[in-house]
Amino acid sequence: MTKSIFLVKQSIDLSTLDLYIYDYVEGDSRDWWTGEKIESQTSANYVQKQLEVAKDVKFINLYINSYGGDVKEGLGIYNQLKRHTAYKTAYIDGFACSIASVIAMAADKIVMGTNTLMMIHHASMAAYGNAEELRKAANDVEVIDKASCSSYLTKAGDKLSEETLNQLLDEQTWLSAEQCLQYGLCDEIAGKENTNITEAQQRFEQSIKYQIQQAKGKIIVPEQFINQKTNAEKLRAAFFNKKIGG
Repeated sequence: MTKSIFLVKQSIDLSTLDLYIYDYVEGDSRDWWTGEKIESQTSANYVQKQLEVAKDVKFINLYINSYGGDVKEGLGIYNQLKRHTAYKTAYIDGFACSIASVIAMAADKIVMGTNTLMMIHHASMAAYGNAEELRKAANDVEVIDKASCSSYLTKAGDKLSEETLNQLLDEQTWLSAEQCLQYGLCDEIAGKENTNITEAQQRFEQSIKYQIQQAKGKIIVPEQFINQKTNAEKLRAAFFNKKIGG
């Protein structure tokens, strides 16, 4: 029995592998009634099989829309992707929450839509037992937390300090695409034009056009300035009009 959550598609030219995480990240389980194994298509084991089949691909596209899930499975997926030699691009299509956001950090490039979100928080676990067992559980979850959250710092580089990250994790923070870009947790916002580059390009092209026109002895006033004149031009025009009229 297969639970179809994690969809995998390999492109026709065999150079690109598309992976989709569109639900909870979880390991394999057993049918309670029959004992039959239920293969999770969001497990690290399943992803390993897909990457093994596609070991020679040059590009991997990872599409994410998930609330997160099992830290163990997510870290396994993260490290498998990290080791793969293909160039990896993660596209956040909706939510990348909890361990799903950690998986995204394995990509060489993370692209978010303008209306997409990440949610990051400290690792958590359920615990039962006496005081000593509960203290051990607390220590264990701190170690697990540091292991998973180091992925954010690795991706962000100098854009995100450990102190700021811990504050964001403490507050179980929802991050917009703009905030992720600011903290280095994504590299690009899809559909958002870089106005600084565009304006610089326009100024450069205008400068080149001006130089060409100057070389030809003909200066063309930019369209937006056609109806504008300097004070000197206005005085000169007034002088000649008066002289001709007298």
